[in-house]
Amino acid sequence: MTPSPVPYRGRFAPSPTGPLHLGSLIAALASYLDARHHDGAWLLRMEDLDPPREEAGAADNILTSLRHHGLHWDEQAMFQSERQAAYGEALAALQQAGLLFHCTCTRAMLGANGACTGRCREHSGATPGNLPDVGALRAAVPVEYVVEFLDTLQGPQRSATGFDVQDFVVRRKDGLFAYQLAVVVDDHAQGVTHVVRGADLLDSTPKQIFLQQALGYATPTYCHLPLITANNGQKYSKQNNAPPLDNTEAADNLRRALHFLGQPAPPDALQDIQAILAFACTHWSTRGIPAVPEIPASALGLAP
Repeated sequence: MTPSPVPYRGRFAPSPTGPLHLGSLIAALASYLDARHHDGAWLLRMEDLDPPREEAGAADNILTSLRHHGLHWDEQAMFQSERQAAYGEALAALQQAGLLFHCTCTRAMLGANGACTGRCREHSGATPGNLPDVGALRAAVPVEYVVEFLDTLQGPQRSATGFDVQDFVVRRKDGLFAYQLAVVVDDHAQGVTHVVRGADLLDSTPKQIFLQQALGYATPTYCHLPLITANNGQKYSKQNNAPPLDNTEAADNLRRALHFLGQPAPPDALQDIQAILAFACTHWSTRGIPAVPEIPASALGLAP
């Protein structure tokens, strides 16, 4: 008997560092439509893992903006700030497998891609059963480790992770858990099968696959969308002062996002948010999305 396919489970995972903007709406909408088109679940995770970077009220603002745009999630939203115990358990498992080391390098000592340049890996005090309470913890990636995966949009990917990035932080020096660890643990906990997100995270994927394999987790199917860039070539982001979404213009915002994603334009007669989304879901196809890492806003006639 042929086993039943695993039900599709996608997610959107914003960081509460500011309000949603057009770039984040594009990612949210693409992940939502891909899930709905495949009769799957669409989950929400608030990546509130880094309090120093968070903006007061941003999480509530994001939830409100998603609702205004008709992007309603299934199940209860997950908040990473409530997941510390799970991350600690994952660290302990990695440590027991001998895959962590304690790094005491200062910022000035770090090499390319933030790699440890000292001999911390050789002299680490992070031995099984002796996990330091403070200081950076890094994953010890074997030098021969290579990751290959097929990205739905960007095509075949190959990364000699063990050569390019022989270590990466999984718990920061300030004691906060790092993004790479948290996202892997949470995707597993939520049963995520498909990850649709921006191409700025494409180089994070090999690190996450390494952790998935080390922890015995399944690897989701990945689809990395082109980024929208401003006129100065920078990523359209909160950090680069991208204007927040105007929730009163939700229909126009959705149309702009669909245009960027290369999807058929909903008929002008469709003004209701749910009608626009229903049309977009029916006609959704990743084949329409440009298979490039970034697209200037001006090239599509969008406001910079």
